[in-house]
Amino acid sequence: MTLNLPAGAITDAATISPLALFLQADIVVKGVMIGLLLASIWTWAIIIGFSFSLRKASQESRKFEADFWKAEDIDRFYESRGKAEFPAAKLMAAGVGEWRRSTAQRVIDRDGTRDRLSTAMSSAIAAEIDRLSDRLNILATVGSVAPFVGLFGTVWGIMRAFTSIAAEQNSSLAVVAPGIAEALFATAIGLFAAIPAVIAYNRFSHGINRLESSLTRFADGFYATLSRELEAQR
Repeated sequence: MTLNLPAGAITDAATISPLALFLQADIVVKGVMIGLLLASIWTWAIIIGFSFSLRKASQESRKFEADFWKAEDIDRFYESRGKAEFPAAKLMAAGVGEWRRSTAQRVIDRDGTRDRLSTAMSSAIAAEIDRLSDRLNILATVGSVAPFVGLFGTVWGIMRAFTSIAAEQNSSLAVVAPGIAEALFATAIGLFAAIPAVIAYNRFSHGINRLESSLTRFADGFYATLSRELEAQR
């Protein structure tokens, strides 16, 4: 069975396609749409890149910690594995570096050494967390700003639609629909950019917090090991 649709119905459907809505929009709404699309592309690039970097840092740090606790000689383990470029290795490098500087003196200040070790490892953790979470602020910004930018495009498009109604003195759906569709399309693009950004920001923040907790536990255990070694120093 075939349906005989009026030719105008096909034309109307074509005029509300995403591409047609973009082409029919005025320069302001087009600018809003392009800006939001670029923000969405940027957001997805950050999401993909950050997913790999966070997963790699977490996996390598866990493996490093497990191997460290199995090692019998800290110095030998450090020489073979401590120069790597992931968080747990940098944490160990900070601790070992401070340990060697503090114990190189003829008279060892035990309390001062403990304080410096704690500070050095805490600073290493903070530096690694800051480095990993550097681009999370972009996701937070896109997630909070994109809906309002899309809303601005919507308001501007609706104002343009009402201007068309006043100019043509015709409030039929055929006159109003294209302008309103353009306006709502701007909001849709804003949400398309914002929703993944917010979800990714929350997910990555949780992952960063878990990694920070893991590094803190490793630092506490390493600090205890060095503290016991310090007690054995004469």
